[in-house]
Amino acid sequence: MVRHTGIGVIAGLASALLIGVVVQATPLALALYLLAPLPILIVAMGWSHRTGLVAAAAGTLALALVSSPLRGLAFLVSTALPAWWLGYLALLGRPKASGGAAAGEMEWYPTGRLLAWVAVTAALALVVVVMLSSGDHAAYQDRVRRLAQAMLQLQIQESPSRGAGLDEDDLARIAERVAGLAPAIMATTFTLLLTFYLWAGARVVQISGRLARPWPDLPATVLPRRALWGLVIGAVLSVAPGYAGAFGVALLGALSTALALQGLAALHDRSRGKPGRTPMLIGLYVLVFLTQGLALAALAVFGLVDALAGRRRPAQAPPVA
Repeated sequence: MVRHTGIGVIAGLASALLIGVVVQATPLALALYLLAPLPILIVAMGWSHRTGLVAAAAGTLALALVSSPLRGLAFLVSTALPAWWLGYLALLGRPKASGGAAAGEMEWYPTGRLLAWVAVTAALALVVVVMLSSGDHAAYQDRVRRLAQAMLQLQIQESPSRGAGLDEDDLARIAERVAGLAPAIMATTFTLLLTFYLWAGARVVQISGRLARPWPDLPATVLPRRALWGLVIGAVLSVAPGYAGAFGVALLGALSTALALQGLAALHDRSRGKPGRTPMLIGLYVLVFLTQGLALAALAVFGLVDALAGRRRPAQAPPVA
């Protein structure tokens, strides 16, 4: 237990250090900053979720003491708790019911449910961090609006043809719309990052031989139909004022990203054993990269159809979170 606590403290301090280097404002510092959740995820999946919780607490305390309590709290909400929570869910399992199952065989938390929790966690953490950093919602909206308008003006300066026929009022209206979509855009990015962290952390733990669960069949990932109600909840909340509306927009963006990832998984799954599979998948990833994520919208629609059809849905009930 003492050894596990020590490992957790070291992982938490490493995560806090990766967060701290961002003040250097270099590309390397940014890359290290983006890797900050990995130490916590690795110890949560490689040792235990309690070790991950120790890491989360150690990193939070270190940043609170060295930097500021607010920065420590932001680290807890945006990095430490999401990493610990997803690591905990990844190792959630129960013995299989004795219906032809071997003795001691485990039923692990499905990757589809895990993906749904990635989306919800991303949306919730994002909005809480925005609340901590901005305080008043009107101040947040004004800041995002001014940032969007500055970016639009910069693009027009670089390519004047883009701004042909646009006056200041037009730019203000566009900036207003971008500000309204900002939570969805940020939640999309955060969902993709959390998914990558979970995959990369699990791979590291698997290579080290400490991953308790067998590597899942990722192309078979299917979101539970219950998760689709999140789209309805997000749509209803999106018209609400204040941070409730921001959470609704963020939830729509995060769950749409999860559906896009399911669409990607479905293409991997349905193309198994088909001729030309590898070039097709490479072309798909290149298209997603070149369109800067616009292809994710088509993948999200495909993922939604796949989720509603339910043809790839496993019949067994998953462990309860």
